[in-house]
Amino acid sequence: MRRSAALLCGAAVVVAGTLTAVPAEADDRGATTAAQLSWKDCGTASYPTLQCASLEVPLDHANPRGRKITLALSRVPHTAKKYQGPLLVNPGGPGGSGLTLAGFVANSLPESVAAQYDVIGFDPRGVGRSEPALDCLPGHFDPVRPDSVPSTPALERANLTRAQTFAKACGDKHADVLPYIDTVSAVRDMDRIRRAVGAERINYFGYSYGTYLGAVYARLFPERVRRLVLDSVVDPTGVWYRNNLAQDYAFNDRHLAFMAWVARHDATYRLGTDPAKIEKRWYAMRAELAKDPAGGRVGPAELEETFLPGGYYNGYWPYLAEAFAAYTNDGDTEALVETYDNFAAVDASGDNGYSVYTAVQCRDAKWPRDWRQWRADNWAVYRKAPFMAWSNAWYNAPCAFWPTESLKPVNVANAELPPALLLQATGDAATPYEGAVMANRLLRGSSLVVEEGGQNHGVSLSGNACLDGHLARYLTDGTVPRGSGEADAVCEALPDPEPAAARSASTSRGSTLHGLLGFRG
Repeated sequence: MRRSAALLCGAAVVVAGTLTAVPAEADDRGATTAAQLSWKDCGTASYPTLQCASLEVPLDHANPRGRKITLALSRVPHTAKKYQGPLLVNPGGPGGSGLTLAGFVANSLPESVAAQYDVIGFDPRGVGRSEPALDCLPGHFDPVRPDSVPSTPALERANLTRAQTFAKACGDKHADVLPYIDTVSAVRDMDRIRRAVGAERINYFGYSYGTYLGAVYARLFPERVRRLVLDSVVDPTGVWYRNNLAQDYAFNDRHLAFMAWVARHDATYRLGTDPAKIEKRWYAMRAELAKDPAGGRVGPAELEETFLPGGYYNGYWPYLAEAFAAYTNDGDTEALVETYDNFAAVDASGDNGYSVYTAVQCRDAKWPRDWRQWRADNWAVYRKAPFMAWSNAWYNAPCAFWPTESLKPVNVANAELPPALLLQATGDAATPYEGAVMANRLLRGSSLVVEEGGQNHGVSLSGNACLDGHLARYLTDGTVPRGSGEADAVCEALPDPEPAAARSASTSRGSTLHGLLGFRG
């Protein structure tokens, strides 16, 4: 789910002007004749050098002279004499907007490195300011939703009805474009961007789902890849049903780590010193909210979504702990509602992001169409990892009823690439560590840099100097570390936050990055 947590990150929104583009009409074999992109200033207070443009691409790349759609692009242009080409960036999702990410990456890299690249962000097809933008069912996440745990037949029916209604609404509203909202189509769009900027090869930097997007691009167009950075790496062999089940166990581990952190800071939060007992208090809070939603807005489903961001980024833990303590110790619902509004409430951008998320994931690969398999698999997970098992199941459940046929996942195994750089935390929940190991094996010659003990999702340009050093060296001259073990290099994880960190998190680079990456991807 794409949420910006604007209170925390202060991320600026990029507004594209009215722009024109003449698409290149050469064949798909690497032509570099540039379309006439009309770049216009669209800078913000945070990213004053941003420029924006738009590019027409075929809706159906198999019919390049047919209907066109429009991609929104952003750019921070290079300023150094040494020019290393375009660096395309993607924040993941699927469904995440990359327009502001270009500014963030350009600002966060060492100035001497960023100056050598045109850092280019883009809204993938269907996303944000690209046209048409998907919005299957506005208000789908409005509170209060049914309890995610289907403990009664009525709750299961209610959640199934929501999933079926969303899938049908998407098919009814976007039948003309849904067959073309998928990873391979987005990859072919990226190659159109390459041609539009007149580059023979691209450099690419993707987070989360963006790592799969980059790996698929590299598989389809290996000769057009100059450098490839994958941060928080999707397991390309588990797309997508199996990967989502694996997430459930990992997010439960992160939730338990949060409980342990709260226990260590009992002097601040007064919730006890025993993590197991604190966990029981959290589930007691959940049960109370099922009977009486906080502020008429935060029931158990909303509570899970509110605490989910803590599994992506531990910089949010102080906020979550304060809301937990206020409700449990003092009966204060206002802090919980405010935290829900900041982390979990879904606006129009979130509706769009979720629409694209489902469209891509449901189209990319086969999902079980028999609900009995979902029921059995997710109850099995829930018994061992209850925190988000059913929340995640219902988030993806429209894929059981999706109106388009599924494609086959792309085998990203690749022996034709220059060395790629993979960056991964060992405790990442959204893209568990094993997926990075698998991708490292499949991308021959790649190099895996591990943040040992790290627990966050999206680890570079987030304050770890060791990881950022490897990234800077790679983008400067292609240098990657080489080791003899599973990882080629190991960086020490950053320490967990202190309770007072909530007061300064809004100014941290990590908080800004995770606001741009959002959640669920």
